[in-house]
Amino acid sequence: MTTWAEFTTAAPRISAIFLRRHAATGNLCMLATNRSDGYPRISPMEPRIFEGELVVGGMPGTTKFLDLRRDPRFCLHTATVDTQVGDGDAKLWGTVRHVPDDRLHQRYARDLYDKTGFDLRGRVFDPFYVADITGASAVEVGGGHMDVTIWKPGEDERVVRKH
Repeated sequence: MTTWAEFTTAAPRISAIFLRRHAATGNLCMLATNRSDGYPRISPMEPRIFEGELVVGGMPGTTKFLDLRRDPRFCLHTATVDTQVGDGDAKLWGTVRHVPDDRLHQRYARDLYDKTGFDLRGRVFDPFYVADITGASAVEVGGGHMDVTIWKPGEDERVVRKH
């Protein structure tokens, strides 16, 4: 299991691209889950980084959270609007786990309110999913080439340059 904090140390190039794109889109990403019939589901969402964890939060009872309860595997892709990918692009994949810690949930809700004004203080979070990152990649285009950076736990980032 690799937390967000561990990931940023192990894969600094990919995490920097993810953070840059995450911020540029107002935290919007696309979440891929597996539907009950085996087909993929793509859903927009706004993951948050909190206390060294990547929190995959949202409205309880949605189909994406039913998917994750049944099959915790996911892929998270930074939202891309530039067909030239001039600012980069990143993908993370892994599994989610529910963290049943009311004090953590309330700290998270306070932080969310302080940063966005969205008020979930006092609510019960079930589920409260955090990501265990099992792999990542990023793309950067420029100078007549494309760099694809790849990372897996226990390995260094490696860059594949395509001309």
